[in-house]
Amino acid sequence: MEPTQQPGAGTRLDPWVDAYAARTRGLTASQVRALFAVASRPEVVSLAGGMPFVSALPLDAMADTVARLIRDRGAVALQYGSGQGDVRLREQILEVMAPVGVTAHPDDIVVTAGSQMALDLVVRVFCDPGDVVLVEAPTYVTALGVFSSYQCEVVHVPMDDEGLRPDALREAIDAARAAGKRVKLVYTIPSFHNPAGVCQGPARRAEVLEVVRSAGLLLLEDDPYGLLGFDGSVPRAIRADESEGVVYLGTFSKTIAAGLRVGWAVAPHGVREKLVLANETATLCPSNLTQLTISEYLATQPWFDQVKVFREVYRERRDALLESLAGLMPEGTRWTVPAGGFYSWVTLPDGLDAAAMLPRAVAALVAYVPGTGFFADGQGRQSLRLSYCYPEPERIREGVRRLAGVIETELEIVETFGSPTAVAEREGPSAPSPDLA
Repeated sequence: MEPTQQPGAGTRLDPWVDAYAARTRGLTASQVRALFAVASRPEVVSLAGGMPFVSALPLDAMADTVARLIRDRGAVALQYGSGQGDVRLREQILEVMAPVGVTAHPDDIVVTAGSQMALDLVVRVFCDPGDVVLVEAPTYVTALGVFSSYQCEVVHVPMDDEGLRPDALREAIDAARAAGKRVKLVYTIPSFHNPAGVCQGPARRAEVLEVVRSAGLLLLEDDPYGLLGFDGSVPRAIRADESEGVVYLGTFSKTIAAGLRVGWAVAPHGVREKLVLANETATLCPSNLTQLTISEYLATQPWFDQVKVFREVYRERRDALLESLAGLMPEGTRWTVPAGGFYSWVTLPDGLDAAAMLPRAVAALVAYVPGTGFFADGQGRQSLRLSYCYPEPERIREGVRRLAGVIETELEIVETFGSPTAVAEREGPSAPSPDLA
């Protein structure tokens, strides 16, 4: 008797390939991803990963916090919790958001396993296949993976030195609607952008908000880096001036520890209800252990002083990167000057391709992320992202020296033979490993 269901005949490696849901077609691994297995070797200077420098934490105090939590409240910390998140932590999150101007009620907050999960939940709740999401050009690579997994159409909106351009946003909304498409979300990273490193000023934020309001759209504001401005100032969040039309995403990954995987969303009441239900279907509840660890840390440690420590660490490393770029990069190379956060966006001289150059850079013992990873449509070949958050300043300087040598060699190749052949990349966003996000 024939079986009632047979695996697809697609490949011998995966006989179930024809049985997967259509949305998995958007889940592709970058073909340059394998290079980073090599790039993780200690002799390679990686300017690719967006890993926070957690060694700057008071690790002894963190160890005491966890030990005390398990000893005194272990029966609670190791148990199931609320699908919305621990109420005490939600109250503390209000204090954490106060510097960016966000005011809310604890009931407006949904705690998630990192802000990446909050982003996923919002898109799951709002977007059907074919819906349009408007994003900056470039944008956060793993956000593109989320939009792709829910079969959204991503439309990139041009940026300038101050981030998302309101005029271009208005034009993109009008063009999509004129084409009969349904626009659902505008996604932006206004403070110390990943990967561009730029920051929207107050007037720009007000203009962006007005465009989104007039269009009747929901703005998804992703703010991992808002507290990490190098001059000590904290940009006012867009959500601080609009409670009903903005969902604000925050995280402790950049200001405490990424490995604890605790983030949150602040949402209008109706949206909040949907996010809680979606959170419960995804994880039942966020981890009580990690939530209460964060809560105890906030209650017993000078957490904002620690944020200031991180600012100084990253400012010193930013300075090392910028000084090295200015002193070593060949003519025609351009880069952004970040006032906070983790990244600078580098544009190569004409004729160079960052994706094609990457294998030769890794061979020269330096790594970066090619710009194509931050676009859904193949843009960005002349650009790359450099991250300065993790390596020590001297390692950053050495990495830039190596990279400058690679670029000079590429320029000689282009002058002699023409543009190099690019690494073949599948169309659409790829899935990075977590340390590249």
